[in-house]
Amino acid sequence: MAKEHSFDITAKIDMQNLKNAINLVEREVSNRYDFKGTTYEVNLKEKDKVLVLVASSDNKLDALKDIVVAKLLKQGLSSKVLDELRVEDASGSTRKATFKIVDYIESKEAKKITADIKKMKLKVNAQIEGDSIRVKGAKLDDLQKVMKMVREGEWEAPLVFENMR
Repeated sequence: MAKEHSFDITAKIDMQNLKNAINLVEREVSNRYDFKGTTYEVNLKEKDKVLVLVASSDNKLDALKDIVVAKLLKQGLSSKVLDELRVEDASGSTRKATFKIVDYIESKEAKKITADIKKMKLKVNAQIEGDSIRVKGAKLDDLQKVMKMVREGEWEAPLVFENMR
């Protein structure tokens, strides 16, 4: 019998890359002319998996969001890592945006991914295992076709492929 190959689809993120991106944001914002003399804050709460941005106005908050997304992309992370929870007024006439750090695939989305894989009519088996999806198949070409289809899809979670065997 032919050897079976497999890989996992997960949404894990490298926290060190996230921290590096936040440090780069701090460094850039402190040197930018449009932020001189204004109040701003970039606060990563690692245990709660939350990022809080505080700025003096909506325009500054939008600029801060753009900088964060640019630095995430430079560190090799998807912009889907951040899910905006709320934007609200904060103390001292500032605006505060709270983002949830997404590092998992929701069950509804995992079911949709496995259903889409099964619709491809390839000889592969996709099953949900905890917070990941294991895809198994005899042919590497079939697994690569599945990877291509998943990459091209529009998903909520920042999907990553690992454990290719």
